[in-house]
Amino acid sequence: MRILGIDPGYAIIGWGILDYEKSRFSVVDYGAITTPAGMAFPQRLVCIDNDIRYILEKYKPEALSMEKLFFTNNKTTGIDVAQARGVLLLAATQAGLDIHEYNPIQVKQGVVGYGKAEKKQVMEMTRVILGLPEVPKPDDTADALALAICHAHVRGSTLGSLESNSRRPLKIRKGI
Repeated sequence: MRILGIDPGYAIIGWGILDYEKSRFSVVDYGAITTPAGMAFPQRLVCIDNDIRYILEKYKPEALSMEKLFFTNNKTTGIDVAQARGVLLLAATQAGLDIHEYNPIQVKQGVVGYGKAEKKQVMEMTRVILGLPEVPKPDDTADALALAICHAHVRGSTLGSLESNSRRPLKIRKGI
């Protein structure tokens, strides 16, 4: 199975593509989609859309594993991230991917085996599991790879079935 992990954002979107077969990972590619700080927000969304569609077309993943959105102190930033997530989810849905969302505790559990693991532990385990010489940078990229690992580890479990949305045909309503 080819899995696209995404750590959503609007300035930096981490992404990583893993193949997972017979309990083994192969790193296909990883990186970050970035948008300039001075760019108008709608244009940033266009850049995100163009880049994610390029990644989807080039690597043809079967599943998307994305971090669930949760709000902390800055609600304005959270709303902007939610808009960027919408662009990412739309592109993935239109590409026919199975979409799975995980919260940080689930990712920690899926990668480290402990839901209260420190971020540094998750990053190091991601590096070890994938056999990488160092933790990928920026951190958003390492987080995206951890999301892909998490999905691979839980895809057949109860946790995976509770957190996934199966592939559904698009229903388009005309008019209001």
